[in-house]
Amino acid sequence: MGVGSNLLSMGVSSSVAIRNAIRSALVSASAGDRILVGVSGGTDSLALASGLFLESAEKALQLVAVIIDHGLQENSDEVSNNAKLQLAKIGYNDIRIMKIQVAVTDGIEASARRARYEAFNKLAEELNTKVFFLGHTKDDQAETVLLGLARGSGTRSLSGMAEVNGIFVRPLLTITRAQTVAACAEWNLIPWQDPHNTNEKFTRVRVRENVMPNLEKEIGPGVAEALVRSARLLRDDANALDGWAAVEFSKFDPKDLDVTELAKLPRAIRTRILRMAIYAVGAPVGSLTSEHIDPIEALISAWHGQGASSLPGGVKVARISGRLSLLARPN
Repeated sequence: MGVGSNLLSMGVSSSVAIRNAIRSALVSASAGDRILVGVSGGTDSLALASGLFLESAEKALQLVAVIIDHGLQENSDEVSNNAKLQLAKIGYNDIRIMKIQVAVTDGIEASARRARYEAFNKLAEELNTKVFFLGHTKDDQAETVLLGLARGSGTRSLSGMAEVNGIFVRPLLTITRAQTVAACAEWNLIPWQDPHNTNEKFTRVRVRENVMPNLEKEIGPGVAEALVRSARLLRDDANALDGWAAVEFSKFDPKDLDVTELAKLPRAIRTRILRMAIYAVGAPVGSLTSEHIDPIEALISAWHGQGASSLPGGVKVARISGRLSLLARPN
């Protein structure tokens, strides 16, 4: 049970629970550090921004609030400006509105997310900032794990979102959405209500509005908490397997993999090495699923003369003379 859950059970106000969660995430911050915080103007991100602002004073942190305008809604300018007004009300001085172009290639949600993180990473690099706070909550974590289960995802996806992943920090993963709503009310903030969050054409919205409530009704309360706990346990396993695979991967040439050596390794390690190799030769990071990897793994464990497989990014994999040859598409 995390900071937010413990405090909630003790009857501590939502704003205090959020500030305590953020304070824990700032333990390693040094005086004067610059920290970026992503703000959509919605309940979760405004609660995060407010709590972070209040907790930043002791270490005189330099805060930069980042608003992404995806340009996917007619009133996107108004939404961004409203978020800016709320941030100014909190006390932020450095507020960046970044207008981005979203190339929709695999659904609006996934494409917007990819474009958003590209913008986040670019700004962090420009400002030489190593910490970027995001407002994902315990509810987001539970929904992510449930979606992963429904899609037949592997250990890494089922482990959900890490509190710290590279530059990105998610201090509210122990905080519920109900707590961020209550905290915004306590701080007299007016969040933007994103119509996408109630549009059931989006899978995540259907999970949030229909599936999770029905699970709680039919199975009993605590389903979200259990999913989050499972994610934490699976993350430990995934981290251990990824570490082992990284050590083994360093022994191979990504473009020319020895089938005999790969066959000696457990399948969980072998498939991770294959992913690493395919990404190394040019497949877009995050583009591979088990549907891509399984036929490649079969070239090792179930070889019967299969032909080459084509993968995202123009990568081709073929088994030739006992080796897997990975070819990238010419530039």
